[in-house]
Amino acid sequence: MLRRELGIFGAVLMGLGAMIGTGIFVSIGIAAGVAGPAVILATALAAVVALCNGLSSAQLAASHPVSGGTYEYGYRYLNPRLGFTAGWLFLLAKSASAATAALGFSGYLLHAFSWPRAWLVPLALGAVALFTLIVLGGIRRSHLANVLIVSTTLLALLFFIVAGVPQISVSRFTPFFGSGGDSAPWSALLQASALMFVAYTGYGRIATMSEEVRDPERTIPLAILITMWVTMLLYVGAAVAGIGVVGAEGLAQATATQAAPLAVAAGRFNLPMAAQVLAIGAITAMLGVLLNLILGLSRVLLAMGRRGDMPPLFGRLNTGATTPPWAVIAVGLGIAALVLIGDVRTTWSFSAFTVLIYYAITNLAALHLPVGQRRYPRWIAWLGLGACLFLAFWVQIGTWLAGLALIGLGLLWHHMAGRLQR
Repeated sequence: MLRRELGIFGAVLMGLGAMIGTGIFVSIGIAAGVAGPAVILATALAAVVALCNGLSSAQLAASHPVSGGTYEYGYRYLNPRLGFTAGWLFLLAKSASAATAALGFSGYLLHAFSWPRAWLVPLALGAVALFTLIVLGGIRRSHLANVLIVSTTLLALLFFIVAGVPQISVSRFTPFFGSGGDSAPWSALLQASALMFVAYTGYGRIATMSEEVRDPERTIPLAILITMWVTMLLYVGAAVAGIGVVGAEGLAQATATQAAPLAVAAGRFNLPMAAQVLAIGAITAMLGVLLNLILGLSRVLLAMGRRGDMPPLFGRLNTGATTPPWAVIAVGLGIAALVLIGDVRTTWSFSAFTVLIYYAITNLAALHLPVGQRRYPRWIAWLGLGACLFLAFWVQIGTWLAGLALIGLGLLWHHMAGRLQR
């Protein structure tokens, strides 16, 4: 068993470090290119769906506090096939999110120093290597790094919102339901909601690390709720400020060319060094997301290795029982491979589909909790399940077809591994 070293404050910071990053600094520009100013509404809709999922995750983690998240919940409350599918989807979705975070960090760094775009991928690979080494040092060292990262990010983001609101132009919000493409407004809104949903899923990091949290029955639900509300307020505030200053098209264009939409918006403020201050916060945010994703991914791979769904090597801990070294190394290599794609829009869209299916399984598991362990009404899990399945298929058709194909490959591996074990 891993040591329990995190309290409420540490768990909230881990959740904020995973949530306040790529979603606010990169994906908001991607979604703005799809739905126009209506991305503000999409951000709120995504928050409602994520809150339902967060409550389902909280009660599951409190009743079954082990590393692995929905992978373990699927095995315990559903069946082995769905449990494996959840773990497999988590690895796919969050590896793509981590690659997006690494590329986003690189994009903001290049923008801050006006460096050539050719350095985008090499810098992202360097960040993945650095934070893989940090996570290999164990949860305590990772927690200290996370506190510094999240504190810097929150200050920079609050600066962006407070400085940007007075400079908003109302005309940039019309037409509100203008689409960034050829889709109908309602279709664009649903696609943008699916893309923004991924930005809220960092609360899952708290659940996947529940084996390292003190008093999990109290700490996990409270930490998830606090993290969700703080993040929603910051996301909506930043969306309003960003669109009000440069418009939805400006954010989308900055994302496509530089992967740094909010830095471009801050550059329009009538304040010296505004873009640089925002870039510092964005850089720390991306690094915080990358850190937390490597932590969460390695813990799920640890659980899968323990059960035999992945090679047993990944289920081994180091001598101090502070980290699963082989799982961490494998996660780092997988993220690095996705970084080579070099396009945040591709990696984020793929993450959107796979993570929505993952949380559909989470809500399904919550519906099977015994009455004595259920903390919230069943309609919350039903709402989360239906919303996740509905939104999942509003991403681009090529993305969800690729996702379904990879789910099939994962189930084939699970079948073969089961036969080998028998």
